[in-house]
Amino acid sequence: MRRHLTATLLFTLVSAALVLRAQSPAAQFDQKCALCHGNPSVSRAPSVGALGKMTPEAIYSALTLGVMRTQGAELSDDAKRSLATFLSRRNFGSAEIGSARQIPNQCSANPPINLSAPSFNGWSPDLGNTRFQTQEAALLTANDVPDLKLKWAFGVPGATSMYGQPTVVSGRVFFGANNGSVYALDAATGCVHWSFQAEGGVRSAILIGRVNGEFTAYFGDLKANVYAVDALTGALLWRVNVDSHPMAYITAAPRLYKNLLYVPVASGEEGAGGAPTYQCCTFRGSVIALDAATGHQIWRTYTIPDEPKPTRKTSTGVQIWGPSGGGVWNSPTIDPKRHALYIGTGDAYSEPATNGTDAITALDLDTGKLLWSVQDTEDDAWVVGCDPHKLPENCPQHLGPDYDFGSSPILKALPSGRDILIAGQKSGVVWAHDPDHKGAVLWKQDVARHKPGAAGEIVWGGAADSKSAYFGLNSGGIVSIQLVTGERQWFTPLEPVLGMEKHPGHSGALTAISGVVFSAGWDGVLRALAAESGKVIWEYNTVQEFKTVNGVPAKGGSMGAPGPTVANGMLFVGSGYPGVRDGLPGNVLLAFSAR
Repeated sequence: MRRHLTATLLFTLVSAALVLRAQSPAAQFDQKCALCHGNPSVSRAPSVGALGKMTPEAIYSALTLGVMRTQGAELSDDAKRSLATFLSRRNFGSAEIGSARQIPNQCSANPPINLSAPSFNGWSPDLGNTRFQTQEAALLTANDVPDLKLKWAFGVPGATSMYGQPTVVSGRVFFGANNGSVYALDAATGCVHWSFQAEGGVRSAILIGRVNGEFTAYFGDLKANVYAVDALTGALLWRVNVDSHPMAYITAAPRLYKNLLYVPVASGEEGAGGAPTYQCCTFRGSVIALDAATGHQIWRTYTIPDEPKPTRKTSTGVQIWGPSGGGVWNSPTIDPKRHALYIGTGDAYSEPATNGTDAITALDLDTGKLLWSVQDTEDDAWVVGCDPHKLPENCPQHLGPDYDFGSSPILKALPSGRDILIAGQKSGVVWAHDPDHKGAVLWKQDVARHKPGAAGEIVWGGAADSKSAYFGLNSGGIVSIQLVTGERQWFTPLEPVLGMEKHPGHSGALTAISGVVFSAGWDGVLRALAAESGKVIWEYNTVQEFKTVNGVPAKGGSMGAPGPTVANGMLFVGSGYPGVRDGLPGNVLLAFSAR
Protein backbone atom coordinates (compact mmCIF):
# COMPACT_ATOMS: atom_id res chain seq x y z
CA MET A 1 0.00 0.00 0.00
CA ARG A 2 2.71 2.47 1.02
CA ARG A 3 4.59 2.05 -2.26
CA HIS A 4 1.43 3.02 -4.13
CA LEU A 5 0.96 6.40 -2.44
CA THR A 6 1.60 9.15 -4.93
CA ALA A 7 3.15 12.51 -4.16
CA THR A 8 -0.25 14.11 -4.68
CA LEU A 9 -1.87 11.87 -2.09
CA LEU A 10 0.94 12.46 0.39
CA PHE A 11 0.54 16.21 -0.05
CA THR A 12 -3.22 15.85 0.47
CA LEU A 13 -2.78 13.83 3.68
CA VAL A 14 -0.21 16.23 5.11
CA SER A 15 -2.37 19.25 4.28
CA ALA A 16 -5.43 17.60 5.81
CA ALA A 17 -3.48 16.71 8.94
CA LEU A 18 -2.31 20.33 9.40
CA VAL A 19 -5.88 21.58 9.04
CA LEU A 20 -7.28 18.95 11.40
CA ARG A 21 -4.74 19.75 14.11
CA ALA A 22 -6.07 23.30 14.21
CA GLN A 23 -9.68 22.20 14.46
CA SER A 24 -11.83 21.40 17.46
CA PRO A 25 -12.68 17.73 18.14
CA ALA A 26 -16.24 18.39 16.95
CA ALA A 27 -14.97 19.79 13.64
CA GLN A 28 -12.56 16.88 13.25
CA PHE A 29 -15.41 14.44 13.70
CA ASP A 30 -17.68 16.25 11.25
CA GLN A 31 -14.99 16.39 8.58
CA LYS A 32 -13.44 12.92 8.84
CA CYS A 33 -15.78 10.65 10.78
CA ALA A 34 -19.40 11.65 10.23
CA LEU A 35 -19.47 10.21 6.69
CA CYS A 36 -19.73 6.73 8.23
CA HIS A 37 -20.39 7.18 11.97
CA GLY A 38 -23.15 9.70 11.34
CA ASN A 39 -24.79 7.70 8.57
CA PRO A 40 -27.48 5.19 9.67
CA SER A 41 -27.13 3.30 6.37
CA VAL A 42 -23.52 2.38 7.22
CA SER A 43 -24.33 -0.58 9.45
CA ARG A 44 -20.70 -1.44 10.26
CA ALA A 45 -19.80 1.94 11.76
CA PRO A 46 -20.88 2.53 15.39
CA SER A 47 -23.19 5.51 15.72
CA VAL A 48 -22.36 8.62 17.74
CA GLY A 49 -24.51 7.17 20.52
CA ALA A 50 -22.55 3.93 20.53
CA LEU A 51 -19.24 5.81 20.52
CA GLY A 52 -20.47 7.76 23.54
CA LYS A 53 -20.78 4.50 25.47
CA MET A 54 -17.17 3.56 24.78
CA THR A 55 -14.21 4.49 26.98
CA PRO A 56 -11.74 7.09 25.68
CA GLU A 57 -9.08 4.39 25.92
CA ALA A 58 -10.99 2.16 23.49
CA ILE A 59 -11.53 4.98 20.97
CA TYR A 60 -7.89 6.04 21.23
CA SER A 61 -6.80 2.42 20.76
CA ALA A 62 -8.94 2.12 17.61
CA LEU A 63 -7.32 5.29 16.19
CA THR A 64 -3.76 4.21 17.02
CA LEU A 65 -3.65 0.40 17.05
CA GLY A 66 -6.99 -0.80 15.72
CA VAL A 67 -9.25 -0.71 12.70
CA MET A 68 -9.22 3.11 12.42
CA ARG A 69 -5.45 3.53 12.57
CA THR A 70 -5.21 4.64 8.93
CA GLN A 71 -7.64 7.48 9.60
CA GLY A 72 -5.91 8.19 12.90
CA ALA A 73 -2.54 8.52 11.19
CA GLU A 74 -3.67 11.95 9.94
CA LEU A 75 -3.99 13.20 13.53
CA SER A 76 -1.43 14.11 16.16
CA ASP A 77 -1.45 12.10 19.37
CA ASP A 78 -2.99 15.05 21.22
CA ALA A 79 -5.71 15.35 18.58
CA LYS A 80 -6.57 11.65 18.88
CA ARG A 81 -6.80 11.95 22.65
CA SER A 82 -8.99 15.03 22.38
CA LEU A 83 -11.27 13.30 19.90
CA ALA A 84 -11.52 10.22 22.14
CA THR A 85 -12.42 12.37 25.15
CA PHE A 86 -14.97 14.38 23.13
CA LEU A 87 -16.75 11.31 21.76
CA SER A 88 -16.81 9.30 25.00
CA ARG A 89 -17.60 12.34 27.18
CA ARG A 90 -15.15 10.98 29.75
CA ASN A 91 -11.57 11.58 30.77
CA PHE A 92 -8.84 9.00 30.36
CA GLY A 93 -8.56 6.67 33.35
CA SER A 94 -12.11 7.30 34.57
CA ALA A 95 -13.25 3.76 33.74
CA GLU A 96 -10.48 1.95 35.59
CA ILE A 97 -9.87 1.10 39.23
CA GLY A 98 -7.14 -1.36 38.29
CA SER A 99 -5.04 -2.27 35.31
CA ALA A 100 -3.90 -5.36 33.50
CA ARG A 101 -0.43 -4.82 34.94
CA GLN A 102 -1.55 -4.67 38.57
CA ILE A 103 -3.56 -7.95 38.68
CA PRO A 104 -5.41 -7.65 42.00
CA ASN A 105 -6.38 -11.33 42.42
CA GLN A 106 -3.38 -13.42 41.49
CA CYS A 107 -3.59 -17.20 41.73
CA SER A 108 -1.56 -18.73 44.55
CA ALA A 109 -0.63 -21.81 42.51
CA ASN A 110 0.30 -22.44 38.87
CA PRO A 111 -0.13 -26.16 38.17
CA PRO A 112 1.35 -27.81 35.05
CA ILE A 113 -0.59 -27.72 31.81
CA ASN A 114 -2.23 -30.95 30.69
CA LEU A 115 -3.55 -30.86 27.12
CA SER A 116 -5.45 -34.12 27.63
CA ALA A 117 -7.73 -32.53 30.26
CA PRO A 118 -11.25 -31.43 29.16
CA SER A 119 -10.79 -28.39 26.93
CA PHE A 120 -12.31 -26.07 24.34
CA ASN A 121 -9.11 -25.05 22.56
CA GLY A 122 -9.20 -22.23 20.02
CA TRP A 123 -12.18 -21.59 17.74
CA SER A 124 -13.43 -25.19 17.89
CA PRO A 125 -12.43 -28.20 19.97
CA ASP A 126 -11.92 -30.25 16.78
CA LEU A 127 -9.99 -29.77 13.52
CA GLY A 128 -13.25 -29.82 11.51
CA ASN A 129 -14.54 -26.62 13.16
CA THR A 130 -17.86 -28.22 14.10
CA ARG A 131 -17.95 -26.25 17.37
CA PHE A 132 -19.41 -29.39 18.96
CA GLN A 133 -18.13 -30.33 22.42
CA THR A 134 -18.22 -34.02 23.30
CA GLN A 135 -19.85 -35.20 26.50
CA GLU A 136 -16.47 -36.42 27.79
CA ALA A 137 -15.06 -32.90 27.56
CA ALA A 138 -18.23 -30.91 28.29
CA LEU A 139 -19.16 -32.79 31.47
CA LEU A 140 -22.43 -30.91 31.12
CA THR A 141 -25.66 -32.62 30.04
CA ALA A 142 -28.91 -31.32 28.64
CA ASN A 143 -30.50 -32.07 32.03
CA ASP A 144 -27.86 -29.92 33.76
CA VAL A 145 -28.35 -26.85 31.58
CA PRO A 146 -31.55 -25.49 33.23
CA ASP A 147 -29.63 -25.44 36.54
CA LEU A 148 -26.76 -23.26 35.27
CA LYS A 149 -25.94 -20.36 37.60
CA LEU A 150 -23.34 -17.62 37.53
CA LYS A 151 -20.25 -18.78 39.39
CA TRP A 152 -17.97 -15.78 38.91
CA ALA A 153 -17.46 -12.65 36.81
CA PHE A 154 -14.20 -10.99 35.77
CA GLY A 155 -13.98 -7.35 34.65
CA VAL A 156 -11.39 -6.17 32.12
CA PRO A 157 -10.25 -2.60 32.92
CA GLY A 158 -10.34 -0.27 29.93
CA ALA A 159 -12.09 -2.73 27.60
CA THR A 160 -15.40 -2.16 25.81
CA SER A 161 -15.54 -5.27 23.65
CA MET A 162 -15.06 -8.88 24.73
CA TYR A 163 -14.60 -10.20 21.22
CA GLY A 164 -11.90 -12.74 22.02
CA GLN A 165 -13.64 -16.10 22.47
CA PRO A 166 -12.71 -17.82 25.77
CA THR A 167 -10.37 -20.80 25.38
CA VAL A 168 -10.49 -23.44 28.12
CA VAL A 169 -7.43 -25.66 28.58
CA SER A 170 -6.17 -27.53 31.66
CA GLY A 171 -8.37 -25.68 34.15
CA ARG A 172 -7.48 -22.27 32.71
CA VAL A 173 -9.44 -19.73 30.66
CA PHE A 174 -7.49 -17.71 28.07
CA PHE A 175 -9.06 -14.70 26.32
CA GLY A 176 -8.36 -11.28 24.80
CA ALA A 177 -10.18 -7.95 24.56
CA ASN A 178 -10.32 -4.92 22.30
CA ASN A 179 -7.77 -2.96 24.35
CA GLY A 180 -5.09 -5.58 23.66
CA SER A 181 -5.28 -7.21 27.10
CA VAL A 182 -4.83 -11.01 27.15
CA TYR A 183 -5.50 -13.00 30.31
CA ALA A 184 -5.06 -16.50 31.67
CA LEU A 185 -7.49 -17.14 34.54
CA ASP A 186 -8.26 -20.09 36.75
CA ALA A 187 -11.44 -21.62 35.36
CA ALA A 188 -12.88 -22.54 38.75
CA THR A 189 -12.31 -19.25 40.61
CA GLY A 190 -11.37 -16.50 38.10
CA CYS A 191 -8.07 -15.72 39.79
CA VAL A 192 -5.34 -14.48 37.42
CA HIS A 193 -2.36 -16.58 36.34
CA TRP A 194 -0.96 -13.88 34.05
CA SER A 195 -1.79 -11.02 31.73
CA PHE A 196 -0.16 -9.82 28.51
CA GLN A 197 -0.47 -6.56 26.58
CA ALA A 198 -0.58 -6.90 22.80
CA GLU A 199 0.11 -4.02 20.43
CA GLY A 200 -3.44 -4.12 19.02
CA GLY A 201 -6.85 -5.38 20.03
CA VAL A 202 -7.05 -9.17 20.35
CA ARG A 203 -10.09 -10.52 18.57
CA SER A 204 -8.85 -14.01 17.78
CA ALA A 205 -9.44 -16.92 20.12
CA ILE A 206 -6.30 -18.11 21.89
CA LEU A 207 -4.87 -21.46 20.75
CA ILE A 208 -2.80 -23.57 23.14
CA GLY A 209 -0.29 -26.05 21.74
CA ARG A 210 2.84 -27.95 22.65
CA VAL A 211 5.84 -27.49 20.36
CA ASN A 212 9.30 -28.82 21.19
CA GLY A 213 8.10 -29.60 24.69
CA GLU A 214 6.94 -26.02 25.36
CA PHE A 215 3.30 -25.14 26.08
CA THR A 216 2.51 -22.06 24.04
CA ALA A 217 -0.45 -19.69 23.60
CA TYR A 218 -0.88 -18.42 20.02
CA PHE A 219 -3.08 -15.50 18.90
CA GLY A 220 -3.25 -12.54 16.53
CA ASP A 221 -4.13 -8.86 16.89
CA LEU A 222 -5.66 -6.04 14.86
CA LYS A 223 -2.21 -4.89 13.67
CA ALA A 224 -1.61 -8.23 11.90
CA ASN A 225 0.83 -9.39 14.58
CA VAL A 226 0.99 -13.05 15.56
CA TYR A 227 2.17 -13.82 19.09
CA ALA A 228 3.54 -16.89 20.81
CA VAL A 229 3.64 -16.56 24.60
CA ASP A 230 4.48 -19.05 27.33
CA ALA A 231 1.14 -20.59 28.32
CA LEU A 232 2.29 -20.95 31.95
CA THR A 233 3.74 -17.48 32.51
CA GLY A 234 2.59 -15.21 29.68
CA ALA A 235 6.19 -14.40 28.73
CA LEU A 236 6.63 -13.44 25.07
CA LEU A 237 8.40 -16.13 23.04
CA TRP A 238 8.12 -14.48 19.62
CA ARG A 239 6.09 -11.92 17.70
CA VAL A 240 5.80 -11.71 13.91
CA ASN A 241 4.00 -9.15 11.76
CA VAL A 242 2.55 -11.22 8.93
CA ASP A 243 1.22 -8.48 6.64
CA SER A 244 2.66 -4.99 6.09
CA HIS A 245 -0.55 -3.53 4.67
CA PRO A 246 -1.52 -0.69 7.05
CA MET A 247 -5.08 -1.98 7.39
CA ALA A 248 -4.36 -5.71 7.67
CA TYR A 249 -5.49 -7.52 10.79
CA ILE A 250 -6.21 -10.92 12.25
CA THR A 251 -9.73 -11.65 13.47
CA ALA A 252 -9.76 -15.45 13.55
CA ALA A 253 -7.93 -18.01 15.64
CA PRO A 254 -4.83 -19.58 14.13
CA ARG A 255 -4.79 -23.35 13.73
CA LEU A 256 -1.89 -25.59 14.82
CA TYR A 257 -1.23 -28.87 13.04
CA LYS A 258 2.03 -30.86 13.08
CA ASN A 259 4.19 -27.92 14.21
CA LEU A 260 2.83 -25.53 11.57
CA LEU A 261 0.70 -22.57 12.65
CA TYR A 262 -1.84 -21.55 9.99
CA VAL A 263 -2.82 -17.87 10.23
CA PRO A 264 -5.72 -16.22 8.32
CA VAL A 265 -5.43 -12.52 7.42
CA ALA A 266 -8.32 -10.06 6.91
CA SER A 267 -8.39 -6.26 6.84
CA GLY A 268 -10.27 -3.10 7.70
CA GLU A 269 -9.76 -1.59 4.24
CA GLU A 270 -13.37 -2.44 3.44
CA GLY A 271 -14.31 0.22 5.98
CA ALA A 272 -12.04 2.88 4.45
CA GLY A 273 -12.82 2.24 0.79
CA GLY A 274 -15.98 4.34 0.66
CA ALA A 275 -14.19 7.58 1.61
CA PRO A 276 -13.97 9.89 -1.45
CA THR A 277 -10.24 10.55 -1.00
CA TYR A 278 -9.18 6.96 -0.34
CA GLN A 279 -7.29 5.02 -3.02
CA CYS A 280 -9.40 1.88 -2.92
CA CYS A 281 -8.09 -0.75 -2.66
CA THR A 282 -4.83 -2.72 -2.34
CA PHE A 283 -5.29 -5.40 0.34
CA ARG A 284 -5.49 -9.10 -0.55
CA GLY A 285 -6.52 -11.78 1.94
CA SER A 286 -4.16 -14.65 2.62
CA VAL A 287 -3.30 -17.68 4.72
CA ILE A 288 0.21 -17.92 6.11
CA ALA A 289 1.94 -21.02 7.49
CA LEU A 290 4.50 -20.29 10.24
CA ASP A 291 6.96 -22.53 12.00
CA ALA A 292 5.19 -22.76 15.37
CA ALA A 293 8.49 -22.86 17.28
CA THR A 294 10.09 -19.78 15.71
CA GLY A 295 7.44 -17.82 13.79
CA HIS A 296 9.43 -18.22 10.57
CA GLN A 297 7.19 -18.08 7.47
CA ILE A 298 6.98 -21.37 5.55
CA TRP A 299 4.47 -20.31 2.90
CA ARG A 300 1.84 -17.70 2.09
CA THR A 301 -1.09 -18.09 -0.32
CA TYR A 302 -3.18 -15.12 -1.39
CA THR A 303 -6.89 -15.55 -2.05
CA ILE A 304 -6.38 -13.23 -5.05
CA PRO A 305 -3.19 -14.26 -6.91
CA ASP A 306 -2.77 -11.04 -8.95
CA GLU A 307 -1.38 -7.90 -7.33
CA PRO A 308 -3.61 -4.81 -7.49
CA LYS A 309 -3.00 -2.49 -10.43
CA PRO A 310 -4.29 1.02 -11.26
CA THR A 311 -7.70 0.69 -12.91
CA ARG A 312 -9.22 4.18 -13.17
CA LYS A 313 -9.21 7.63 -11.59
CA THR A 314 -12.09 9.61 -10.17
CA SER A 315 -12.88 13.10 -11.43
CA THR A 316 -10.85 14.51 -8.52
CA GLY A 317 -7.81 12.45 -9.47
CA VAL A 318 -8.05 9.73 -6.82
CA GLN A 319 -6.48 6.53 -8.12
CA ILE A 320 -8.57 3.35 -7.87
CA TRP A 321 -6.87 -0.06 -7.71
CA GLY A 322 -7.93 -3.65 -8.27
CA PRO A 323 -8.37 -6.51 -7.76
CA SER A 324 -8.54 -6.44 -3.97
CA GLY A 325 -10.34 -7.98 -1.00
CA GLY A 326 -10.90 -11.65 -0.30
CA GLY A 327 -10.06 -11.32 3.39
CA VAL A 328 -9.99 -14.50 5.47
CA TRP A 329 -12.09 -13.76 8.55
CA ASN A 330 -12.37 -17.37 9.74
CA SER A 331 -10.22 -19.98 11.43
CA PRO A 332 -8.88 -22.60 8.97
CA THR A 333 -10.48 -26.04 8.92
CA ILE A 334 -8.00 -28.94 8.80
CA ASP A 335 -8.61 -32.15 6.83
CA PRO A 336 -5.83 -34.68 7.64
CA LYS A 337 -7.38 -37.32 5.35
CA ARG A 338 -6.99 -35.14 2.25
CA HIS A 339 -4.02 -33.20 3.59
CA ALA A 340 -5.99 -30.02 3.02
CA LEU A 341 -6.90 -26.78 4.69
CA TYR A 342 -10.27 -25.09 4.02
CA ILE A 343 -11.23 -21.44 4.35
CA GLY A 344 -14.11 -19.17 3.41
CA THR A 345 -13.18 -15.87 1.77
CA GLY A 346 -14.64 -12.37 1.91
CA ASP A 347 -15.99 -10.10 -0.78
CA ALA A 348 -13.98 -7.91 -3.14
CA TYR A 349 -13.29 -4.28 -2.22
CA SER A 350 -12.83 -3.04 -5.79
CA GLU A 351 -13.45 -4.31 -9.28
CA PRO A 352 -12.80 -6.76 -10.76
CA ALA A 353 -14.28 -9.17 -8.20
CA THR A 354 -12.11 -12.21 -8.91
CA ASN A 355 -13.18 -15.81 -8.38
CA GLY A 356 -11.14 -15.96 -5.16
CA THR A 357 -13.77 -13.83 -3.39
CA ASP A 358 -16.92 -15.15 -1.66
CA ALA A 359 -15.48 -18.63 -2.14
CA ILE A 360 -14.78 -21.88 -0.32
CA THR A 361 -11.13 -22.69 -0.95
CA ALA A 362 -8.87 -25.71 -0.33
CA LEU A 363 -5.08 -25.42 0.11
CA ASP A 364 -2.36 -28.04 0.54
CA LEU A 365 -1.19 -28.17 4.16
CA ASP A 366 2.54 -28.43 3.36
CA THR A 367 2.89 -25.99 0.49
CA GLY A 368 -0.18 -23.76 0.41
CA LYS A 369 -0.81 -24.81 -3.19
CA LEU A 370 -4.37 -24.17 -4.35
CA LEU A 371 -6.19 -27.50 -4.58
CA TRP A 372 -9.56 -26.07 -5.61
CA SER A 373 -11.82 -23.07 -5.09
CA VAL A 374 -15.57 -22.68 -5.63
CA GLN A 375 -17.07 -19.20 -5.77
CA ASP A 376 -20.59 -19.16 -4.37
CA THR A 377 -21.36 -15.50 -5.19
CA GLU A 378 -19.94 -13.72 -8.25
CA ASP A 379 -19.26 -10.01 -8.81
CA ASP A 380 -19.50 -9.04 -5.13
CA ALA A 381 -17.41 -5.86 -4.87
CA TRP A 382 -18.49 -3.87 -1.81
CA VAL A 383 -17.14 -1.30 0.66
CA VAL A 384 -18.65 0.58 3.58
CA GLY A 385 -20.52 3.80 2.88
CA CYS A 386 -21.48 3.14 -0.73
CA ASP A 387 -25.15 3.89 -1.35
CA PRO A 388 -26.38 1.64 -4.21
CA HIS A 389 -28.79 4.39 -5.32
CA LYS A 390 -26.15 7.12 -5.48
CA LEU A 391 -22.66 5.69 -5.85
CA PRO A 392 -19.72 8.00 -5.11
CA GLU A 393 -17.03 7.77 -7.78
CA ASN A 394 -14.59 5.77 -5.67
CA CYS A 395 -17.13 3.00 -4.97
CA PRO A 396 -17.40 -0.13 -7.12
CA GLN A 397 -19.46 0.84 -10.15
CA HIS A 398 -21.41 -2.43 -9.89
CA LEU A 399 -21.94 -2.64 -6.14
CA GLY A 400 -22.26 -6.18 -4.79
CA PRO A 401 -24.46 -7.47 -1.95
CA ASP A 402 -21.66 -8.00 0.68
CA TYR A 403 -22.10 -11.77 0.93
CA ASP A 404 -18.86 -12.81 2.64
CA PHE A 405 -18.08 -16.12 4.20
CA GLY A 406 -17.26 -14.84 7.67
CA SER A 407 -17.52 -18.25 9.29
CA SER A 408 -15.28 -21.30 9.08
CA PRO A 409 -16.35 -24.19 6.83
CA ILE A 410 -17.52 -27.17 8.89
CA LEU A 411 -16.04 -30.54 7.87
CA LYS A 412 -18.44 -33.28 8.87
CA ALA A 413 -18.72 -37.03 8.25
CA LEU A 414 -22.20 -38.25 7.25
CA PRO A 415 -23.65 -41.55 8.55
CA SER A 416 -22.74 -43.08 5.17
CA GLY A 417 -19.07 -42.27 5.79
CA ARG A 418 -19.01 -39.55 3.17
CA ASP A 419 -17.54 -36.18 4.19
CA ILE A 420 -19.10 -32.80 3.40
CA LEU A 421 -18.14 -29.17 3.93
CA ILE A 422 -20.95 -27.03 5.35
CA ALA A 423 -20.57 -23.27 4.80
CA GLY A 424 -22.92 -20.58 6.05
CA GLN A 425 -22.89 -17.33 4.05
CA LYS A 426 -24.03 -13.82 4.91
CA SER A 427 -26.69 -14.19 2.22
CA GLY A 428 -28.52 -16.59 4.53
CA VAL A 429 -27.68 -19.52 2.25
CA VAL A 430 -25.99 -22.62 3.64
CA TRP A 431 -23.90 -24.55 1.10
CA ALA A 432 -22.74 -28.17 1.15
CA HIS A 433 -19.53 -28.79 -0.82
CA ASP A 434 -17.93 -32.12 -1.73
CA PRO A 435 -14.25 -32.23 -0.67
CA ASP A 436 -13.68 -35.35 -2.82
CA HIS A 437 -14.80 -33.69 -6.05
CA LYS A 438 -13.06 -30.28 -6.01
CA GLY A 439 -15.74 -28.67 -3.88
CA ALA A 440 -18.72 -29.50 -6.10
CA VAL A 441 -21.98 -28.20 -4.64
CA LEU A 442 -24.06 -31.03 -3.15
CA TRP A 443 -26.95 -28.89 -1.98
CA LYS A 444 -27.79 -25.37 -0.86
CA GLN A 445 -30.52 -24.10 1.43
CA ASP A 446 -31.77 -20.56 1.99
CA VAL A 447 -32.35 -20.93 5.71
CA ALA A 448 -33.28 -17.30 6.25
CA ARG A 449 -35.79 -16.88 3.44
CA HIS A 450 -33.95 -13.58 3.23
CA LYS A 451 -35.06 -10.36 1.62
CA PRO A 452 -32.97 -8.92 -1.23
CA GLY A 453 -29.94 -6.94 -0.11
CA ALA A 454 -27.05 -7.33 2.30
CA ALA A 455 -28.89 -9.01 5.12
CA GLY A 456 -25.74 -10.27 6.82
CA GLU A 457 -27.78 -13.21 8.03
CA ILE A 458 -25.10 -15.80 8.87
CA VAL A 459 -21.91 -14.08 10.01
CA TRP A 460 -19.50 -15.79 12.43
CA GLY A 461 -20.59 -19.40 12.31
CA GLY A 462 -22.73 -22.36 13.14
CA ALA A 463 -22.27 -25.67 14.89
CA ALA A 464 -22.95 -29.27 13.90
CA ASP A 465 -23.59 -32.56 15.67
CA SER A 466 -23.96 -36.04 14.12
CA LYS A 467 -27.28 -35.25 12.36
CA SER A 468 -27.79 -31.51 12.08
CA ALA A 469 -26.15 -28.14 11.59
CA TYR A 470 -27.35 -25.04 13.46
CA PHE A 471 -27.03 -21.38 12.48
CA GLY A 472 -27.96 -18.09 14.10
CA LEU A 473 -29.65 -15.47 11.91
CA ASN A 474 -29.24 -11.74 12.15
CA SER A 475 -32.93 -11.30 11.44
CA GLY A 476 -33.51 -13.03 14.75
CA GLY A 477 -33.62 -16.72 15.57
CA ILE A 478 -31.85 -20.07 15.29
CA VAL A 479 -32.33 -22.61 12.51
CA SER A 480 -31.60 -26.34 12.31
CA ILE A 481 -30.89 -28.13 9.03
CA GLN A 482 -30.42 -31.79 8.18
CA LEU A 483 -26.83 -32.58 7.15
CA VAL A 484 -27.55 -35.08 4.37
CA THR A 485 -30.17 -33.09 2.45
CA GLY A 486 -30.03 -29.54 3.81
CA GLU A 487 -33.71 -29.71 4.72
CA ARG A 488 -34.77 -27.10 7.28
CA GLN A 489 -35.89 -29.03 10.39
CA TRP A 490 -36.92 -26.23 12.71
CA PHE A 491 -36.67 -22.49 13.14
CA THR A 492 -37.02 -20.73 16.49
CA PRO A 493 -37.65 -16.98 16.22
CA LEU A 494 -36.07 -15.13 19.13
CA GLU A 495 -37.26 -11.62 19.90
CA PRO A 496 -34.95 -9.28 21.84
CA VAL A 497 -35.74 -8.90 25.53
CA LEU A 498 -37.68 -5.87 26.76
CA GLY A 499 -35.65 -2.71 26.41
CA MET A 500 -33.32 -4.22 23.79
CA GLU A 501 -35.66 -4.10 20.80
CA LYS A 502 -33.05 -2.18 18.79
CA HIS A 503 -30.60 -5.04 19.21
CA PRO A 504 -32.00 -8.15 17.49
CA GLY A 505 -30.10 -10.94 15.86
CA HIS A 506 -27.68 -13.79 16.45
CA SER A 507 -24.57 -13.09 14.38
CA GLY A 508 -22.26 -14.64 16.99
CA ALA A 509 -21.04 -18.19 16.55
CA LEU A 510 -23.15 -21.02 17.99
CA THR A 511 -21.82 -23.82 20.17
CA ALA A 512 -23.32 -27.29 20.66
CA ILE A 513 -23.11 -30.11 23.16
CA SER A 514 -25.14 -33.32 23.11
CA GLY A 515 -28.79 -32.26 22.95
CA VAL A 516 -28.19 -28.50 23.37
CA VAL A 517 -27.31 -25.47 21.21
CA PHE A 518 -25.99 -22.29 22.85
CA SER A 519 -26.37 -18.82 21.35
CA ALA A 520 -25.13 -15.42 22.57
CA GLY A 521 -27.40 -12.68 21.19
CA TRP A 522 -27.11 -9.03 20.20
CA ASP A 523 -29.62 -8.28 22.94
CA GLY A 524 -27.10 -9.55 25.50
CA VAL A 525 -29.02 -12.71 26.35
CA LEU A 526 -27.27 -16.07 26.52
CA ARG A 527 -29.67 -18.84 25.49
CA ALA A 528 -29.71 -22.65 25.41
CA LEU A 529 -32.04 -24.42 22.97
CA ALA A 530 -32.97 -28.09 22.77
CA ALA A 531 -31.26 -29.51 19.70
CA GLU A 532 -34.21 -31.71 18.72
CA SER A 533 -36.97 -29.11 18.91
CA GLY A 534 -35.42 -25.64 19.15
CA LYS A 535 -37.23 -24.98 22.44
CA VAL A 536 -35.46 -22.50 24.73
CA ILE A 537 -34.56 -24.40 27.91
CA TRP A 538 -32.42 -21.76 29.69
CA GLU A 539 -31.47 -18.10 29.32
CA TYR A 540 -29.46 -15.46 31.15
CA ASN A 541 -29.49 -11.70 30.56
CA THR A 542 -25.92 -10.39 30.70
CA VAL A 543 -26.85 -6.68 30.28
CA GLN A 544 -26.33 -5.76 33.91
CA GLU A 545 -23.61 -4.68 36.30
CA PHE A 546 -21.57 -7.42 37.97
CA LYS A 547 -19.58 -7.74 41.15
CA THR A 548 -16.28 -9.14 39.90
CA VAL A 549 -13.66 -11.37 41.46
CA ASN A 550 -10.94 -8.85 40.56
CA GLY A 551 -12.79 -5.78 41.85
CA VAL A 552 -13.04 -4.03 38.48
CA PRO A 553 -16.44 -2.46 37.71
CA ALA A 554 -17.99 -4.50 34.91
CA LYS A 555 -21.13 -4.55 32.84
CA GLY A 556 -22.37 -6.85 30.11
CA GLY A 557 -23.62 -5.81 26.69
CA SER A 558 -24.27 -7.16 23.22
CA MET A 559 -22.70 -10.42 22.08
CA GLY A 560 -21.99 -10.47 18.37
CA ALA A 561 -18.94 -12.47 17.30
CA PRO A 562 -17.43 -15.16 19.58
CA GLY A 563 -19.56 -18.01 20.81
CA PRO A 564 -19.90 -19.50 24.29
CA THR A 565 -17.46 -22.26 25.23
CA VAL A 566 -18.09 -25.34 27.36
CA ALA A 567 -15.60 -27.58 29.18
CA ASN A 568 -15.33 -29.53 32.41
CA GLY A 569 -18.88 -28.77 33.55
CA MET A 570 -18.66 -24.99 33.00
CA LEU A 571 -19.96 -22.50 30.43
CA PHE A 572 -17.99 -19.33 29.59
CA VAL A 573 -18.90 -16.23 27.59
CA GLY A 574 -17.62 -12.70 27.16
CA SER A 575 -20.25 -9.95 27.14
CA GLY A 576 -19.78 -6.64 25.35
CA TYR A 577 -19.58 -5.99 21.61
CA PRO A 578 -20.19 -2.48 20.18
CA GLY A 579 -19.07 -3.87 16.83
CA VAL A 580 -21.60 -2.86 14.22
CA ARG A 581 -25.31 -2.00 14.24
CA ASP A 582 -24.95 0.08 17.41
CA GLY A 583 -24.20 -2.83 19.74
CA LEU A 584 -23.79 -2.34 23.49
CA PRO A 585 -20.26 -2.27 24.91
CA GLY A 586 -19.25 -4.39 27.87
CA ASN A 587 -16.16 -5.61 29.69
CA VAL A 588 -17.05 -8.81 31.54
CA LEU A 589 -16.18 -12.50 31.26
CA LEU A 590 -18.82 -14.73 32.84
CA ALA A 591 -18.47 -18.29 34.12
CA PHE A 592 -21.50 -20.54 34.76
CA SER A 593 -21.82 -23.92 36.45
CA ALA A 594 -24.70 -26.24 37.37
CA ARG A 595 -22.89 -27.45 40.47
